Amino acid sequence: MCRTLAAFPTSCLERAKEFKTRLGIFLHKSELGSDTGSAGKFEWGSKHSKEGNFSEDVLGWKESFDLLLSSKNGVAAFHAFLKTEFSEENLEFWLACEEFKKLRSATKLASRAHRIFEEFICSEAPKEVNIDHETRELTRTNLQAATAACFDVAQGKTRTLMEKDSYPRFLKSPAYRDLASQATQAVAASASPSSGSPAGPSHT
Repeated sequence: MCRTLAAFPTSCLERAKEFKTRLGIFLHKSELGSDTGSAGKFEWGSKHSKEGNFSEDVLGWKESFDLLLSSKNGVAAFHAFLKTEFSEENLEFWLACEEFKKLRSATKLASRAHRIFEEFICSEAPKEVNIDHETRELTRTNLQAATAACFDVAQGKTRTLMEKDSYPRFLKSPAYRDLASQATQAVAASASPSSGSPAGPSHT
């Protein structure tokens, strides 16, 4: 498989640029607040700017929900899709919990925990996630002595909900299916060294 842009056939590059544009339209200025990191920002400055890696990244999103969540571009695309369904709070909460677990200061843990609870968990929160009353109260109790694990149960249930409900719809969405089709063509073209290249001399 081709690994550098110079080795890509012209037709492959054109298709890669086309599906990048389509994904850019799909994301349409999707942005998240500071608590959820840069999940709404598409990263073309990373390895994904290389068409081969980018197309493989797109195709990987349908392999498993874990692969989607491990891809910054995948998270950005999934978030944009959830916004069209008015359910982006689930992913934003999950991302906020991931960032929360990285904190090492007890003071910051307590402060951030209350902020996350007020934003996503408590009744009538501005971005209230769909969890049961028992989980909500368990999380409230956990805040009395906040640790990096105090949102684990709520985060796990939200993740399960996304994986079983929103994720399959994302994969079936016209936007993703179109992207996956373009990515498949780009990968296939990159695997054909003769594609888009002049024919070599014939053997005698």
